[in-house]
Amino acid sequence: MAAGAAELRRLQWRLEELEQRVGGGDGACGPRKVADEMVKVQVALSNIAGKRERIKILFKKIEDVIKYLDPQYIDRMAVPDAMKLQFILAEEQVIPSRAALLEQVKNLQPILDSASIQAVPDHAAKLQRLSQIHIQQQEQRQELTDRVKMLLEDYNKMTLLLSKQFVQWNEMLTQLEMAKEAKPVAE
Repeated sequence: MAAGAAELRRLQWRLEELEQRVGGGDGACGPRKVADEMVKVQVALSNIAGKRERIKILFKKIEDVIKYLDPQYIDRMAVPDAMKLQFILAEEQVIPSRAALLEQVKNLQPILDSASIQAVPDHAAKLQRLSQIHIQQQEQRQELTDRVKMLLEDYNKMTLLLSKQFVQWNEMLTQLEMAKEAKPVAE
């Protein structure tokens, strides 16, 4: 009984504190109580709801929505044993494989608890740095590849030009040799 009275005093103090904060407490608007204002709003909403049929239906559905949103609702909802049995029987084929997988996870748990796995967050900074180095090296490799490609293209152009020049010189030399051979025969 004393605990209930103490709880009531605490709630009354909290309500007064809330009224003080909301109302400002300076008395400029007169003594306004939050509870009184809430009653006025409730009466106004009830009057509006009484006049319109759609709003009545909406107010009825709000209670259902609040009930369904309650986290305890699923716990209160009873699933019959027959339904539970049907769930189990429907999953009968996969239950042994899942049990085997759970056993495998249980056996591998020491590996997850090992020092190597526990140190993974410590290595994140090193991995980040190595990733940055890898990205830089990829960029450098691409630049080097482009430069080598350009040099090979220049080399191929130069080789082609030199080949054409040698062919031209060979043709000129052949013509000169033929002209030289043709002159002594004519003399």
